[in-house]
Amino acid sequence: MKVLIVEDDQFHASYLQDALAEALPEVTEIFRARNGIEGEEEARDGGIEAVVMDLQMEQRNGIEAARSIWTERPQSRILFWSNYADEAYLRGIARIVPEDSAYGYVLKTASRERLKLALRAVLVEGQIMVDRQIHRMQKHGAAPRSGLDDSEFSVLLDLALGLQDKMIAERRGMSLRTVQNRLLSLYEKLGVVSALDDELTLNKRVRALNRALVTRTLNIETLEAAHRDFEAWLARRK
Repeated sequence: MKVLIVEDDQFHASYLQDALAEALPEVTEIFRARNGIEGEEEARDGGIEAVVMDLQMEQRNGIEAARSIWTERPQSRILFWSNYADEAYLRGIARIVPEDSAYGYVLKTASRERLKLALRAVLVEGQIMVDRQIHRMQKHGAAPRSGLDDSEFSVLLDLALGLQDKMIAERRGMSLRTVQNRLLSLYEKLGVVSALDDELTLNKRVRALNRALVTRTLNIETLEAAHRDFEAWLARRK
């Protein structure tokens, strides 16, 4: 079994390599890539079956690298690991993972035993595994009062890109009224609607973006990916 580690930090890469050797005797070769671009190339050329992927890297983040790998090899098994429990990362992964593919998400702060369990569950047994610590951190963090559904999240992405209601409706195949209803729901769930907002006549769209960033419903990697998707949509629209 060939496994690829995509990690820009040498200490973390060595730690992962040792954990893999301990947990997975099935592994015959371990490859290393220092960023998402190298990871895509290694996965393409090395006949890689499984990947352990850092999420935050300077040259292409883990979600974008995973998207490329899964586009070419949808059966690849990928375990993401990160310092962050952002909802944006979980949503980003959920939006790109192929049907029936195995994936997982574990924090770098997890114990060595927990990491080894995740490595075996995802890379060998083909399970979907999100570390319970991630859900616990999100639950106790400053998350929206109730989770955004997929259509609300799509509208939030377009709002963050600066799109007006009419273009959001066109892009998402919604009526203008539906977009406006989604926005009202967003404002409520993100805690934008308040007596203070009404009294000061604050810009609700900007406030919604602020709250989404503060609660990590959105992060910079998600916004960068959303911008690329929007540019691709514009190109098809012409």
